[in-house]
Amino acid sequence: MANWYPFLMLTHLVTVALTLALFLLRGWWLLRDSPRLENGWVRIVPHINDTLLLASAVGLMIIVHQYPFVNSWLTGKVLALAAYIFLGSIALKHGSTRRVRIAAFVAALVVFGYIVVTAITRNPMVPLTPINAT
Repeated sequence: MANWYPFLMLTHLVTVALTLALFLLRGWWLLRDSPRLENGWVRIVPHINDTLLLASAVGLMIIVHQYPFVNSWLTGKVLALAAYIFLGSIALKHGSTRRVRIAAFVAALVVFGYIVVTAITRNPMVPLTPINAT
């Protein structure tokens, strides 16, 4: 199973990058009131990518034996992922006004950043720690 680690890690990193790229693209179209948001592929491709992202995450979790609600950094990522999905849904679909949708879009990007920093540092508190101004 450990032989799968490089493949799963590459898949995970590529799908993370695609998730961000697709979210930024859809956000740009949202800001411009583009009819492209209604294209069929825009509704399908992100779900396929996110499924691959989740599958690679589960595979990596099993290989490295680190689990949400056992390892704090992974718990932070999973909880932040839920917030990202919620905010992304408001931004791209369910926001009642344009202002709400834009605020949710920006908040989702901040949460995405938290997820990335937490993944890199494996510390859920690092992104929340104030920077020393010395």
